[in-house]
Amino acid sequence: MASQMTILSRARKTLLKTLNHHNIPLKASISTSTILRQEPELAEPALPQSSPSPLPPNPASGSPLYNTNWRSPIPQGQVQSSIIPQGYMHQPPVPRLQAFARTLDGSSLMNVFADYMTSQRWEDMIQLFESWIRLLDRNGKPNKPDVNLYNHYLRAKLMMGGSAGELLDLVAQMEDYVIIPNTASFNLVLKAMYQARETEAAEKLVQRMLQTGKESMPDDESYDLVIGMLFLTAQIDAALRYVDLTLRSGYTLSMKVFADCVRICVNKGRLDALVSIIERCKNMDHNKALSPSWNMCIFIAEVAIREDNSKLAFYALEFMAKWIGRGENARPPVLLSVDEGLLLSAIGTAGRTYSSTLLDLSWTILRRSLRLKRAPQPESYLAKVNALAELGNLQTAFSTLHEFEIAYRNSPETVEEDIFSPFTSLLPLVLASSKNGFETLDTVYFQLENLSRADPPYKSVAALNCVILGCANIWDLDRAYQTFEAIGSSFGLTPDIHSYNALMYAFGKLKKEGSKDFLVNSPWNQTVEASRVFDHLTGLGIKPNAMSYSLLVDAHLINRDQKAALSVIEDMINAGFVPTKQLLKKVRRRCIREMDYESDDRVESMARKFKIRMGAENRIYMLFNLEYAMAEYA
Repeated sequence: MASQMTILSRARKTLLKTLNHHNIPLKASISTSTILRQEPELAEPALPQSSPSPLPPNPASGSPLYNTNWRSPIPQGQVQSSIIPQGYMHQPPVPRLQAFARTLDGSSLMNVFADYMTSQRWEDMIQLFESWIRLLDRNGKPNKPDVNLYNHYLRAKLMMGGSAGELLDLVAQMEDYVIIPNTASFNLVLKAMYQARETEAAEKLVQRMLQTGKESMPDDESYDLVIGMLFLTAQIDAALRYVDLTLRSGYTLSMKVFADCVRICVNKGRLDALVSIIERCKNMDHNKALSPSWNMCIFIAEVAIREDNSKLAFYALEFMAKWIGRGENARPPVLLSVDEGLLLSAIGTAGRTYSSTLLDLSWTILRRSLRLKRAPQPESYLAKVNALAELGNLQTAFSTLHEFEIAYRNSPETVEEDIFSPFTSLLPLVLASSKNGFETLDTVYFQLENLSRADPPYKSVAALNCVILGCANIWDLDRAYQTFEAIGSSFGLTPDIHSYNALMYAFGKLKKEGSKDFLVNSPWNQTVEASRVFDHLTGLGIKPNAMSYSLLVDAHLINRDQKAALSVIEDMINAGFVPTKQLLKKVRRRCIREMDYESDDRVESMARKFKIRMGAENRIYMLFNLEYAMAEYA
């Protein structure tokens, strides 16, 4: 108490001296007697007589000096804003902090530090602590900080730009005050190392923390700092070791560290490392709740699909499914949906990587995103059918084809885009059906036959067209024709243009002469039968499409009849179709090999008419004209 009175008396004397020095008159107190000055004073120099105050300017003139005090002869720069002299207010803060430190104990100093941290007065914290640590307490003993108070001092040093070496020296000095550093003390050092990217020192410090004891064992913040530092320096393998150590220690991987992991692994092309981290988190009970943000999930899915990484794409979609579920359970519900184009790409990735789990999850999320408001796009159905065909799950593939037909049976897109064509859209299903030859084709046919008798029955011309084209791919003309006839006889359906095209392809693919023709025992080859199929469908009033003409041209080219092929192309042009570049090049190649230069000129004329650049085929001609005579090299 005596020391406090001494401080107050000194402050009072200083204030009075400062006030006398600036010659600022004080207001007189209310009294009935006159106060006489007893101290001698020096005579003050006489001030020059002030000139009379000028009149203020006319307000209408807009003078910038109108708001100044024109009645005061004292310049504005000498006016005091407070009765406290400025010299006292601008004195160095160290003496004040030293005086303030004398009044504090440990608990009150902690409260002051809390206030200083809120206002970010880090320099005052450092000076106040260093002043307080040199003083004595009420019992006359040196002030002794605890570990929490010392950690505040370390934090202030860190915020003022202290290096990791300086903080380590301060941590070593804690032994002088009989203080054991705890985890928070070392974490402040790790933060300084994080700022300086001192990865090697940080790893050694963590190892020291592991060996020290319970008071300084690394926590989740310690591991996050080290892992983040290793990811920033692209040390992915070392970061994976500490991620594994974090999870085995029972801590949760923070989203900041996970975001850094995603960014570095994507930039370095280490998607396998990212998959490994997600799998390790999913295997730990306390990390199963790992849920990246919605935008990060989309980013991971796009990267995984671009790189055909089915596992990473599955995990990204799984995170998104959790977000959708949480949104649906919220009150009010938040309806999240995934872009159908992204899911379409995911289905394609599932087919290319043979991932049935990714396929099922992608289709489920697509259904939940659409919320039964509309059917998926035809491209989504086709992607699923093709993915199932790649996986060899033909039964589910044909079931999906049935759903596809129900959804778009009466759609105008069916006619315009030929979305049920076995030559284009359903070609992967055709190839899968004929993968093992007639064995697979017979299995598919008998399954379709059984489904036609089910309740409700499933009858599909598109599915039977796939079987016909599959039979043509294995050169089995007999099965192709029998399946074509079964469309009407066994299934009670009407063949469409794709059915006739598949049968034409089966006939035109063979160049079979003599009495082995199973339709008619004549010397005709199968090209004639392909032409008869074409005439038959036109006689039924079915309009041929561009594929019909192209198949008939191919049949004539196989029979080495380029003139007949050109006649078919002319009929194709008259019907309103434009021949493709590939079709004209095939005809030109046959004309050159048969040395029919007149027909070749007709092909060139057609190409110029439709502005098709045919290009040269010098390499093909060189190979065609090679004479494989080994006598010259003997």
